[in-house]
Amino acid sequence: MMSTSQKWLRFHYLEEAEHIGGLCRSWKYNGEQNGWFLLCQKLRFSEEDKTKQTSNIIWTAAAFIFSYITAITLHHVDPALPYISDTGTVAPEKCLFGAMLNIAAVLCIATIYVRYKQVHALNPEESRIIKLNKAGLVLGLLSCFGLTVVANFQKTAFFIVHVCGAVLTFGMGSLYMFVQTILSYQMQPKIHGKQVFWIRLLVVIWCGVSAFSMLTCSSLLYSGNFGTDIVQKLHWNPEDRGYVLHMITTAAEWSMSFSFFGFFLTYIRDFQKISLRVEANLHGLTLYDTAPCPVNNERTRLLSRDL
Repeated sequence: MMSTSQKWLRFHYLEEAEHIGGLCRSWKYNGEQNGWFLLCQKLRFSEEDKTKQTSNIIWTAAAFIFSYITAITLHHVDPALPYISDTGTVAPEKCLFGAMLNIAAVLCIATIYVRYKQVHALNPEESRIIKLNKAGLVLGLLSCFGLTVVANFQKTAFFIVHVCGAVLTFGMGSLYMFVQTILSYQMQPKIHGKQVFWIRLLVVIWCGVSAFSMLTCSSLLYSGNFGTDIVQKLHWNPEDRGYVLHMITTAAEWSMSFSFFGFFLTYIRDFQKISLRVEANLHGLTLYDTAPCPVNNERTRLLSRDL
């Protein structure tokens, strides 16, 4: 049982941790303060994790921005709302677009997997939540696979393959967001507050409206009534047939992408409540085929300042 003085110490160190943050690393392991050092250290790690969890969003946004700037600088596309894929169709920007989106897909996989493990740990016995969580993992991974397809198969060269990748990315990604929103509803108010659910629901509605607009207008645009060269068309003029449909489609595509960014931003606060570690379990002191012997296994954080 914790004494009154110990409770005061715990509150005192917690309060200090919230105020001085990074200075906590200089505290020593001694006596009863050992537990408070660990608590303070955990808070410091959470501040580090806040930046790491945004790497996925920052990197993906950078892929769009850099390829867009390169494409309009070289006059490969029009500055006014080109398709996202059009900014990665012509060399050299297609090389940058493909490489950065492949890395973004890996970061998305990591984010989706961490979310899956977190929800599973918080609800180990809720059958409905377990099923939804597994469904969300599958949908998220399919969306990431679609992202790599979009990155590596340009619209002008492999139109059908590119469209299939876009359907996987946006379609499965939208369903992933929908499933995660249902999970948020199932877990409130026991696991987290109602505010998180409402924010995610609004983002999903935003995504749904954008998806409906994009599907409707793109279906009309590519129906064949506006010419057969639309797939290869990178420059549009206001007097071109189908120009309005084109602008609505591209605006909806960018809007849908931003809704994805917004949804992943809602994970930042949740991910501050979890730490990732990598553990190497050695079977012996050498790499020869010898009898196993007890060793001290290495345990470190997944991402360390020393890297």
